[in-house]
Amino acid sequence: MERLSGRVALVTGGSRGIGAAVAKRLAAEGASVAINYAGRADAAAEVVAAIEAAGGTAAAFQADVSEAAACAALVDDVVSRFGRIDVLVNNAGITRDGLLVRMSDHDWRAVIDTNLSGAFYLSRAVGKLMMKQRSGSIVNMASVVGMMGNAGQANYAAAKAGLIGLTKSVARELAGRGVRANAVAPGFIATDMTGALSETAREAATSSIAMGRLGTPEDIAATVAFLASDDAAYITGQVIAVDGGMTFA
Repeated sequence: MERLSGRVALVTGGSRGIGAAVAKRLAAEGASVAINYAGRADAAAEVVAAIEAAGGTAAAFQADVSEAAACAALVDDVVSRFGRIDVLVNNAGITRDGLLVRMSDHDWRAVIDTNLSGAFYLSRAVGKLMMKQRSGSIVNMASVVGMMGNAGQANYAAAKAGLIGLTKSVARELAGRGVRANAVAPGFIATDMTGALSETAREAATSSIAMGRLGTPEDIAATVAFLASDDAAYITGQVIAVDGGMTFA
């Protein structure tokens, strides 16, 4: 079933991990997908090739989402290529972990600028288009860390908590124009980021999950596809934790 047939989706940070899985799933659902990447053109090209090999439509777009001008130019480029944007997935994110008392100003700002400000810049630009279209879905990639906090991740937790607040505010502002905004809060997902954990850390993480396993990028992609589609037409301003029962908030 192609729930997104005829629609255009922009996925930031779409060259790897969760972003790549989201891009592929949205394409499988019928959307033409604009894959944003910051530096890995080769990885983005691989995702485009995989989508096209499966019969879908995709193109890669380079932009540093931490810069407002770059976000505005990205939106213009995607519209020039595809004509519109129906789905925005703010997935781009970085980590710069460190204890609070040792965290540098640079590491604080880098995470806030990419993970939170980037979502704001793109929601602002795409929101204007969606309001004119009187339709659209914005899906922000939050985290259970934004709901719980986490030692050594003050910057990341603050950015993800801010993203939840941004989601709810955007939802309230744009609902009257037929535009929805929701957030997905992944738990421990098997990606390059969690792959760097020690075996002890992975076992500790798994033990905190009711379902007893790490999630997959495809678990997240399925939820994003649902929120992007008309199956979620009456859902806005919500945060869906996809965490295998790690949290029950």
